[in-house]
Formats: sequence, C-alpha cells, structure tokens
Amino acid sequence: MSSTLITHIKGLVGTHSGEVKLLKGADMGMLPVLADSWLLIEDGKFKDFGEMGSLPSNVTNLSAQISAKGKFLLPAWCDSHTHLVFAASREEEFVMKIRGQSYEEIAAAGGGILNSAAKVQGASEDKLFESAWNRLEEVIRLGTGAIEIKSGYGLTADSELKMLRVIRRLKEAAPVPVKATFLGAHAYPANFKNDHEGYLKLLTGELIPQVAGENLADYIDVFCEQGFFTVDETSRILEAGAKYGLKAKIHANQLSATGAVETGVAHGALSVDHLEVMNEAALSSVSNSDTIATLLPSCSLFLGIPFADARSLISRNTTVALASDFNPGSTPSGNMNLVVSLACMRLKMLPEEAINAATINGAAAMDLAHSHGSIARGKAANFFITHAIPSLAYMPYSFGSNHIERVFINGKVY
Repeated sequence: MSSTLITHIKGLVGTHSGEVKLLKGADMGMLPVLADSWLLIEDGKFKDFGEMGSLPSNVTNLSAQISAKGKFLLPAWCDSHTHLVFAASREEEFVMKIRGQSYEEIAAAGGGILNSAAKVQGASEDKLFESAWNRLEEVIRLGTGAIEIKSGYGLTADSELKMLRVIRRLKEAAPVPVKATFLGAHAYPANFKNDHEGYLKLLTGELIPQVAGENLADYIDVFCEQGFFTVDETSRILEAGAKYGLKAKIHANQLSATGAVETGVAHGALSVDHLEVMNEAALSSVSNSDTIATLLPSCSLFLGIPFADARSLISRNTTVALASDFNPGSTPSGNMNLVVSLACMRLKMLPEEAINAATINGAAAMDLAHSHGSIARGKAANFFITHAIPSLAYMPYSFGSNHIERVFINGKVY
C-alpha cells in the first residue's frame, strides 16, 4: 500500500462534498478552502483530510510525507474541450493574420481547418500519437488531470478513424482520464463542397456506426455555424449519434447566434461550447437546462473575437465550465492556468467561480465528476501544489508566472 501525507497546507482548495457533481449559478462562487490543513493519499486516491489540529496520531507507515507550508493545494484542472491531436502547427497563418489577411484569404492560400486536415491525412498514426503524447505531457505538467480530445482534422473516413485510434491509444497509455469526441462534422471536406448531402450520408450512414461499433468515441460534436453545419444538419447528425449512444457536445454560437445552443439543448447535449455570441433565446435555453455552458476564453484572446458573457450565464443559474480549446488554428495553448486568469480578467468571473468552472464543472462536462474535479474522499488524487503565494486570488492575478510547484497524478509526483 502506497500512502502520502501532506501537512501544513496553507489552503486545501475545492473540498466539496462527494455528493456535489456540479455547481450552477450563484453556487459557483462557493469554493470551500480548508486552512492550515493536512491531506492523506492512499493507493492513488484521496483517503482523508482535515485541519492540522485534527491530524490523527496513528498515521504511520507512510511512503512519503510533504510539508506544504505557505502553499495551496488544488484539484487538477479538468479540460473538457481540446483538439490535442493534430499533425503540425500553423504559425504561418498567425503571421498572415498579423499582416492583415482575412480568414477567406488565408483559406484561399490553403489555410484554415482544411490545412490541418491535409496535414493529418499525410501523417502516420504513430507520428500523430507521438506529437499528441508530447502535448499531453505538457498540459499535465501545467496541472491538467483529465482531458477531452476531439477528432475533426481528418475529414475523410480513413483520417477521422485514424485520429480516433490515436485518441484511443492516448486513453490506454495516459495516466489521466481521456475522453474521445468524434467531430467528423468540423467542416465540409473539399471534395464534398458542393455535395453536402453526400457527406451527411457518409457521416450518419457509415462513419457514426463504425465509430460506435469500434468504441472509438464517447461523444459526438458538430460545428454548428454559418458556413459550416446548419441547425437542421446538426440535428440530423446528433440524432444519428444518439442512436449509437454518443452523447452530444457541440460547438455553438462562436461567430453568430443562429439557434445552435437551442439545438444542442433540445438534443440533451452534455455541453454547448464557445458561446461568444449569445441572444435572449440562447441564454434562456441553456439556463433552463442541464446542459453545461463551456467557455473558451483563450480562443477569444487569440482570434480577437468577443469574449463569452459569463456573468449573464451565471446570473441565470447556468452551469459554466472552462476549457482550453487547444488546437493549431485558433488556440495553440493548452495552459488552463491562463484560461482561469482570462476568465477572471475578461469574463469577469471571480477566482472562486473560475476555479470551480475549471475543476468540478469541467469534470462534469466529461462525465467525470464522480471521480475527479474536487478534493473528496475516494476520488482520484490528481492535484497540484502551488509555490508559496500570498492568496488564492494571486494565481489568476499574476498570470505571467508559473505558480505550480508540483503536479500529482494518481497520488504520485508527475
């Protein structure tokens, strides 16, 4: 039996009751922090915790004992929206944007989603796995302890399946939970540009059954947006996924409010993600549902598009999660510490709200709240210890510094 005792923790953060699976609205501001505390980890799980004055005298035969004096201990970030598997970066498009070229001009020059798709199609499964594994290790070192990964850069049957097989390999090898999402409806492939019906039939009649039959995905996603997939097309894809047990997690209201949020909610989506452009119908729809609103502020930062209106969502009793959107085109960063800082600075979320959104609510957006996202007895011991810092709010405030001293995955230093 392996056991670790951490003592003199300045603040043990996120000690929600084990019954708490997500937080809505005003409750998101409730972040329990146990001052001057101890935490016992046994066999990779949280065993017990309390104030230092309550530390049992019979805690013996420890594998390790650590003092966290002056430091905070937080549950690991739960990043519920990423595109971690891709073949190559796209910094050349970054420079084109700086020079003032439009999205249409960049796409005409071979950029955009179809650029990534071409690179994925030309990459071997082993090469994709190797690069994705390096990114996964990087984000774990930055404090991420559970992650969702989408396909969507394949855009052919073979390449989408290749991406999903890579994600399955990551699932099998990773020390953290990995959830897989089939995003075959990311954009229409070039050879289906004038044959949308043909691609929809490929998705619903062939790919979705094969993905489900080979157990390659947990969720199904659609980029429901003007110029991509319409509300009706999205409904058709989600209905096909539901027949095979694939829950919906959709890209909604990133560039326009055309009913994507309402469509996701109507189909019982686990989450609707982005939400940079909202109207009354969209706000009302998600706030009166069990669907989680997942916000991606680092995407807004990189693209220079509006930031999501977190305050309106929270005021309407919505469950809000935060995620990185790590991808080569619109968010080349999986740093959840930056996401939390941006949520405070640009979404006007309180530190407590942002931390809850990036932990317990992020876990809920991956069906993992029973095992991850908070410091609760019996949950997986995925957490990190900060350097000595003056307060919890100092973490998002001092956004340019790395405040993480050590990351623990399943109770062991990563």
